[in-house]
Amino acid sequence: MSYQDQIFAGISKLDKELNKYHILDKLEKQTGVPKSYGVLGAVGIYLFLIFLNVGGIGELLANLAGLVIPGYYSLLALDSPGTADDTQYLTYWVVFAFFSVIEFWSRAILYWIPFYWFFKVIFVLYLGLPQFNGAKLVYKTVVKPVSAKLITHAGQASSSVASSLKEKVDAASSATTTGASI
Repeated sequence: MSYQDQIFAGISKLDKELNKYHILDKLEKQTGVPKSYGVLGAVGIYLFLIFLNVGGIGELLANLAGLVIPGYYSLLALDSPGTADDTQYLTYWVVFAFFSVIEFWSRAILYWIPFYWFFKVIFVLYLGLPQFNGAKLVYKTVVKPVSAKLITHAGQASSSVASSLKEKVDAASSATTTGASI
C-alpha cells in the first residue's frame, strides 16, 4: 500500500468518525468542503498559530488544549459506570497541576526555549488523550516519587507539630488541674 493510499484510508477513517457530529454535516453542506478536510485544516491552523506564537496566542491555545480536551473526557468519565476512566483523568489533573506549578515558577527560563508552546501542546495531548494514557506513565515516573518525598516530610512535620501541640495542651491542662487543687 502506497503512502497516498494510507493517507486516503486515514482520511476515510476520520470521515467515518466525524459522522457522529451532525454540526459538521451541516457545515460540510454549507461550505462544500469535506468535513475531514475542514477538521484537518482547523487543526493545522491551530498548530500553526501555536508554532508562531504571535502575540502570545501560543500560550493561550496550549493551555486551552490542556483544559478543554481532558475536561471533555473528564465529564464523560464522571457519567460512566466504571472507575478506570475516573482514575485516568484524576491522574491527568494531578500531573497537569504539577507541571503547571513548575511552569509558573520557571516561566523566565521557558521563554527562551524555541517552540515551547508547540511542544507543550504535544505533551498535554499525550497526557490527556485516552489512546496514549501518558498521564499514568508520567505520574508513576515523575510525580509520584516527588510527591512521596513531600508527603513523607509533611507527615513528619505535621506529626512533630501535633506532638508538640499535644505536649502544650497536656502541660496547660496539668497546670490548670494543679492550680485548681491548691
